[in-house]
Amino acid sequence: MSDNQNTNQMVVLVLNCGSSSIKYQLINMADESQLLAKGLVERVGFTDAILTHKPEGKDRYEIVTNIPDHTVGINLILEALVDKNHGVISSLNEIKAVGHRVAHGGEFFTTSSLITDHVKSEIEKCIELAPLHNPANLKGITSMEKLLPGIPQVAVFDTSFHQSMPKHSYLYALPYEYYENYKIRRYGFHGTSHKFVAQKACKILGVDFNTQKIITCHLGNGASIAAIQNGKSVDTSMGFTPVEGLIMGTRSGDLDAGILLYIAEKENLSIKQVNDVINKKSGVCGISGLSSDMRDLENAAAEGNERAQLALNMYYYRVKKYVGAYAAAMDGVDLVIFTGGIGENDFLLREKVSCALDFMGIDFDVEANRGVRGKDKLLTKPNSKVKVMAITTNEELVIATDTANIVKGKK
Repeated sequence: MSDNQNTNQMVVLVLNCGSSSIKYQLINMADESQLLAKGLVERVGFTDAILTHKPEGKDRYEIVTNIPDHTVGINLILEALVDKNHGVISSLNEIKAVGHRVAHGGEFFTTSSLITDHVKSEIEKCIELAPLHNPANLKGITSMEKLLPGIPQVAVFDTSFHQSMPKHSYLYALPYEYYENYKIRRYGFHGTSHKFVAQKACKILGVDFNTQKIITCHLGNGASIAAIQNGKSVDTSMGFTPVEGLIMGTRSGDLDAGILLYIAEKENLSIKQVNDVINKKSGVCGISGLSSDMRDLENAAAEGNERAQLALNMYYYRVKKYVGAYAAAMDGVDLVIFTGGIGENDFLLREKVSCALDFMGIDFDVEANRGVRGKDKLLTKPNSKVKVMAITTNEELVIATDTANIVKGKK
């Protein structure tokens, strides 16, 4: 690994492997990070799979072809990166490391880790905690071992930032042996995003991340809120699975567990069917009967659709309730951050939630907020006791940064 340090180049390939998709970015982590290319492989496992490759400064490139598995998909990505027409590097030797997003690290991983056989076996043990995500993440790791043998690989976990939560915050009031036997507890997700936007906001404001009380709202199709005190996550809204907490696109969020038993009996549903109801048929989609997309709901509500408006009101209320709860959990709050696809782009949501929290010392600047999409911006008036910001997240950059630091031996 020492030869990496002699060059200014530190090109990192970031992979986020889903069950039937592979998102990727190639980033040069030299003095300043520079995106070289990004793209997406969709419909892995199908004969009409699609690779969409977007090299910086060149035309995007798309092919439809048979991609039976992740290894074939990643190989196509590597070929695109060195292609003479739409490539961005001249040789695969220029890639110095690969960073993987891994959904679940259980209690094993409190930080990102250089991938070894032991690390792979621990990721495998977490499959039962994340059966949809971890198997695909592992496939990405083993595929890279075949395609670029010997290249250093790093796993960056969605859960690791939240491993600082205290026991009274992460345990459920169930018989204690379920925690001992099955590790039933709150794990939380979106950790890379929560940490990244909190640190970025503090940098912009010129305050010390390790002295602040921050509430980060990562609002996308999946959504979670975290309470960050003195640089550490002390609570978060997603739990043992990503279904707890906020109302989401198709996930229910918080729910009386007795309801599931009642509905299962009434409708004669299997455990799998109940799981589908809370993960795929609920949330704003279930309430509105219309869409899981907030833009569709806002348009429908503007045209007088009452259920679309109800879904929005329920969504705003749940976010507001969690922000208030986490302010209480930390004995106050200095900064509230909105991020993720909805948090960064939906200025109506930010206004509805923030204006309802004026009792907490938020003096929200409605004019400054209006029309702000995909920008880092302070959204409160100068004298506001609690600041509110919109901050753009970049989980791939976090993965690339951790990967580069670990491979260079900084971590």
